Amino acid sequence: MHQENSKNPMKKKKIHKNTEANFLYELNSCSKSKDLKSAISLYESAISNKTRLNQQHFSTLLYLCSTFSIDPESKDLALTYGFRVFDHMMALNIHPNEASVTSIARLAAAKGDGDYAFEMVKKLGDYQVLPRLRTYEPALFCFCQKLEAQKAYEVEEDINKVGLSLEEPQIAALLKVSAETGRGYRVYEYLQKLRRSVRCVNEETGKLLEDWFSGKGSEVCSEGGKFDVGFVKEAILRNGGGWHGLGWIGKGKWVVRKGNVEPNGRCCCCGEQLGCVDIDDAETERFAQSVAGLAMEREVKANFREFQDWLEENADYEAMLDGANIGLYQQNFAEGGFSVLQLDAVIKEMYNTSGNKWPLVILHNKRVRALLENPSCRKLVEDWRNNGVLYTTPHGSNDDWYWLYAAVKLRCLLVTNDEMRDHIFELLGSSFFLKWKERHQVRYTFLKGTLKLQMPPSYSVVIQESEKGSWHVPVVCDGNEESTRTWLCITRRGACEDLGETASYRETSENGNSRCCKPEMSNTGDSESLPIDNKSHGSLDSFPNSNGRIPSVTGKRKERSP
Repeated sequence: MHQENSKNPMKKKKIHKNTEANFLYELNSCSKSKDLKSAISLYESAISNKTRLNQQHFSTLLYLCSTFSIDPESKDLALTYGFRVFDHMMALNIHPNEASVTSIARLAAAKGDGDYAFEMVKKLGDYQVLPRLRTYEPALFCFCQKLEAQKAYEVEEDINKVGLSLEEPQIAALLKVSAETGRGYRVYEYLQKLRRSVRCVNEETGKLLEDWFSGKGSEVCSEGGKFDVGFVKEAILRNGGGWHGLGWIGKGKWVVRKGNVEPNGRCCCCGEQLGCVDIDDAETERFAQSVAGLAMEREVKANFREFQDWLEENADYEAMLDGANIGLYQQNFAEGGFSVLQLDAVIKEMYNTSGNKWPLVILHNKRVRALLENPSCRKLVEDWRNNGVLYTTPHGSNDDWYWLYAAVKLRCLLVTNDEMRDHIFELLGSSFFLKWKERHQVRYTFLKGTLKLQMPPSYSVVIQESEKGSWHVPVVCDGNEESTRTWLCITRRGACEDLGETASYRETSENGNSRCCKPEMSNTGDSESLPIDNKSHGSLDSFPNSNGRIPSVTGKRKERSP
């Protein structure tokens, strides 16, 4: 009985909250249940009872009103009380936070007042509050919907000034308003931004592109720029492949088709070969400097600098091997250890597939000493040394820094099954690191003792702009099977006629937006490889298969030996 009595006062304390806290609790309940009318009733009661209101009360009310501002049945009520609540908050001299401003901007946009929505965002600076991308969205989308293109561009400029990055919904809105107001150069600009921001577009963005190229795009941009073919190819190589960024190329109306891409990267609609897209030269150099900087913070500076100097004198490697990862692969059983035979098999396979060029193996000196002391391994290790295959890292070093830096600096392949997810790779960030990995990492397996290499893909599933001025846009798909992915193939009629010599296609619809069948290829050989040199170039703008052969544009940026 005593225990029951001792608990009752505690329960009463939880139930009898102060007025402000109880009001917030009930408001949050209305917010969760999406009950606008009850929230308004609570607000009116709070005013009658002279409840002291704070920023959190107002933020919750504004959020609820903004949620109902797009509901036709509740829109008027939401707008009336939303602005009333905001005016009340300002009258009490309560500074709005980012959430409050986002809500009032949404209310203004629902009213069709993009100017007010944008003005509220700009006032956030007065309160030392940073806006988020969602804070700008109401004004941006409102201007785009009303075809006030110049005002939409001003919002984008402000977004860039505060260091935020546009995502697909915002880029698509800007692309659409540019298309509908006949600004072809702006459509090109936003296509490039879309290419940098997303790998595959959603269906809605795909439909937007399809409509524009089939309609106004054919009228506005029927005449593109004229550039020397070599100049365009050089721009593509400098940018890492897959785009040139020079502007619309070619002349004539656009032809838009829907189709698939073959496993070798050839478009089933037009026959063009898609590229393997790498990070560009400027990004590569920054990446290498970033790896080196982090390595020297954690390694003995003299040791890593010695490796950098050595690499400058020995820069002809086309593949790096993570020796420890390969030698220890599947060696976790009772008597397992370091498999020198596995490592040697990978060395020889990479030598054969790269036109008799030895790869470089990065291995810790402690491991190398142990192998040299083993009579059954000594001969192989000495052969590696004689062939310039081996670089031994010093005591206390982390091999990962060495093979990663070398692979990035020399723009070559990296053979490892390491997914590069641990702390040293997290330091590098993931924006272009993932793109670099896709382009350069070679994975391997040993099935019943037989080596199988998984080379980088023969093409990249990203928006691509070709030297002929055509575009290929991948659309998001549910499955993982790339062969079933839908691509938008956007070409000039003149380019289609040129490609007709090597590919035939068939249209199955009358409006030009066809679903393409697999073309009959008259030339079944490998695509022509573009000459790639190993020298650094400035950037216009920042950004193989398992058959045992290295594709023509994989690995180091220079022409490979046959």
